[in-house]
Amino acid sequence: MRIKIINYALIFIFIFLIFGIFNLEFMQGKKFKDLSNKNCIRLIPQQGSRGKILDRLGNILVDNYLSYDVIILPKDKEDIDKALIELSGILGVSLNDLKDTFKKGFVAPLSPITVAENIDIKKVFTLEELKSDMGGVIIQPHPLRYYPYGRLACHVMGYLNEIDRWRLTKLADYGYKTKDVVGFGGVEEKYDYFLRQDEGGLSVEVDHKGRFMRVIGFKSPKNGKDLLLSLDLRIQKIVEDSLQDKKGSVILMDPYSGEILAMASSPDFDLSAFVKKTSQPSISRIFNNPEAPLINRAISSSYPAGSIFKLIVATAALETGKINLNTEFICKGSISIGKQEFSCWNTHNQQNLMQAIPHSCNVFFYRTGLLLGAQVIHDYAVKYAFARATAIDLPYETNGFIPSPLWRRVSKFKSWFDGDTANLAIGQGEVLVTPLQVARMMAVYANKGNLVTPYIVKTIDGKDVSRYQKKIIRLNIKESNLNYINQALRNTVLYPSGTASVLSDLAVSVAGKTGSAQVSGRQPHGWFVGFFPFEKPKFVICVFLENGGAGFYSCVIAKQIIKMMYDQGLID
Repeated sequence: MRIKIINYALIFIFIFLIFGIFNLEFMQGKKFKDLSNKNCIRLIPQQGSRGKILDRLGNILVDNYLSYDVIILPKDKEDIDKALIELSGILGVSLNDLKDTFKKGFVAPLSPITVAENIDIKKVFTLEELKSDMGGVIIQPHPLRYYPYGRLACHVMGYLNEIDRWRLTKLADYGYKTKDVVGFGGVEEKYDYFLRQDEGGLSVEVDHKGRFMRVIGFKSPKNGKDLLLSLDLRIQKIVEDSLQDKKGSVILMDPYSGEILAMASSPDFDLSAFVKKTSQPSISRIFNNPEAPLINRAISSSYPAGSIFKLIVATAALETGKINLNTEFICKGSISIGKQEFSCWNTHNQQNLMQAIPHSCNVFFYRTGLLLGAQVIHDYAVKYAFARATAIDLPYETNGFIPSPLWRRVSKFKSWFDGDTANLAIGQGEVLVTPLQVARMMAVYANKGNLVTPYIVKTIDGKDVSRYQKKIIRLNIKESNLNYINQALRNTVLYPSGTASVLSDLAVSVAGKTGSAQVSGRQPHGWFVGFFPFEKPKFVICVFLENGGAGFYSCVIAKQIIKMMYDQGLID
């Protein structure tokens, strides 16, 4: 009996289902088909604006402007073809190109496809007037980066581009997805998470021709956070004007806080080339340029230090007591070490440290280096944080390198000789430093013994973050030794025979050290690093010219910068 009841129940349910299917498919099928054809929900993403980047005084260095994209909501192939033909005439783009763009952008049947970006405002008005006759065509506002000062501080700013596979793999857990536009280099990359906007969007209903019917839902996009940098726009302009058409970098830094007031690298590149996809040839020229304009030479390239390294040797010799203020060596223009002759750039005769620094006497530092030994020189260089990144809040900083006898023995299975020590003592051989490391070294003398951490970003969305950057290490160098070396640096400018005497007629008192780093088969690199005003230092300056000749030419650049800063009232 129970089995019969169950059988009857199953037969009844089966008949009910068949009737329901018959009703939906045949009796009401046309009704539901018409509704499906006439109405469809589409999701249209809407972007907020990326955060602005401002200098220390609130001047906008990187902003956004509103561009307009043409979007097609795909439906029937016939309607799409018709829309593309009409768009081709209005936009002045070949039909084949539009079709190719459409195919490349196609992801799913109901996903909007961008077929034109950043179109002229006149074309926007034309399309708005005609879009009712072009099914599925929408004009969507879209913020793009705008650079009011062109290439200015391009290496500090960084550029934007579509996310690559490496970054996508690394950042997928943080909400990044395919085709996101992200920062490459500079603060755009380092602070991308803060600068990037949150995407919103519209949920709209369209008819069977893709024409807009009504808004079903809306999620408001959110703008990214603004960054306030330590850069001073006025000083940055001066620095970049002085470095124009040269290869190298210039840094100006607050010696007490580590704030970067200006940082320039040359050659530079056009930031706006990455904004428009029509600039692809320009982007290719940037990437293929043998001068490597994308490299920030202030932090991402390391070079032989040359004579600026003599300050490390001088400090080590005074601190260890290997020499004192009365120690003298005779410079006859060269010195024999082993079987090799090591030359000086001039014949200086009798020299003490107060004379050897202004004259940049190689023989004096050869002898001083041999008294110290290579390991002590290495250890003092490391104490000044050479051979490791400064931890500035910019990506792709290199460490540089300081050789030692142990490194030579372990890595190259070779012995270290006195000639190697002599080379190390004048910053040659395998010594590699970055301009930012050199600027930080000079800050130790300007602020009397503190090793600061350089930084760029002061506030994020108005909140002070500089306190997290200000890591200061006391080096415990005797103040008397610092004062002695500082006076020697001042004499480098004051002495008529000093290597930086070209700076002596400035209205601002400057102290500093020149350097000419030898490069095999090419012109030497030119260095000048110093601070000013001498009595109460407020600025550290480092000028580096890649294959620019003697340090004198770097002094000339420094002189132009300091004079222009003084003339514009930027030095108290």
